[in-house]
Amino acid sequence: MAYSEKVMDHFANPRNVGEIENADGVGEVGNPKCGDIMKMYLKIKDGIIEDVKFKTFGCGAAIATSSMATELIKGKTIEEALKVSNRAVMEALDGLPPVKVHCSVLAEQAIKSALSDYYRKKGIDPEPIIGKIKGCEGSCSNNTGECHSEI
Repeated sequence: MAYSEKVMDHFANPRNVGEIENADGVGEVGNPKCGDIMKMYLKIKDGIIEDVKFKTFGCGAAIATSSMATELIKGKTIEEALKVSNRAVMEALDGLPPVKVHCSVLAEQAIKSALSDYYRKKGIDPEPIIGKIKGCEGSCSNNTGECHSEI
């Protein structure tokens, strides 16, 4: 299983690691059975994501996709952040091995989960805006611990 230089860089030198106190939105996705759990914190002002941090428990690809996802949404509007797909995360990392695609899916879902929390805190139902948050639950169908998510 070969990783790109960008994946290795974001794994070895992850950006935006940590927590944000009094975050405007916090999202957590994953499943301990899969071995990957991502938590994302957002600070939003006037519809712009001013700061974003993450904490991830998982493999190197999970850490790299979390790091890249934060880089892709920092300084962006909420609307722009909602358009960040797992495919965009993978492309920004110059690809992932097929067995690690689920990490990019979790990164996309972590963004959506944190934005859902932001909307809930504002008294707005997030589902019509964001949709259902899928994550990893129920997709670990074999005994390898790998998730099987579609791109």
